[in-house]
Amino acid sequence: MKGFDEIWSSVARTRGGEAVSPALKNLLFRVHDDATTSPVNLPALKNGLVELLQYLDGDGRTNANCWAADLFFCSDEWEHDWSEQNLPDDFHDVLAKMGEALHDTVTSPDVARNFGCLPEQLLERAERLEA
Repeated sequence: MKGFDEIWSSVARTRGGEAVSPALKNLLFRVHDDATTSPVNLPALKNGLVELLQYLDGDGRTNANCWAADLFFCSDEWEHDWSEQNLPDDFHDVLAKMGEALHDTVTSPDVARNFGCLPEQLLERAERLEA
């Protein structure tokens, strides 16, 4: 099983000359840590997801960041970790959705919107999570 740093290294690639933000790494680490700590602290996980998605909806809305976040959430290694935590379905759904079409946010926003994967759509879902 890969650890956070190994997963991060595999997803934090430059896209079109654009580097992934170091701030994204910290936000993803927080969500990773909150989702894999047993027992899961749902309020902390919700807050981490909201902060991550606020970032991706604001200053962090770059092609490189959205791709890195998407790849991180669809990583088989990490998905296995959080799916074993018996998270409530709504938390599981948000985490899974982040690994679908978030990567299309900047270059094909209509595709991301169609799948409900724009940062603002995911943020709305995360804010409604009952922790």
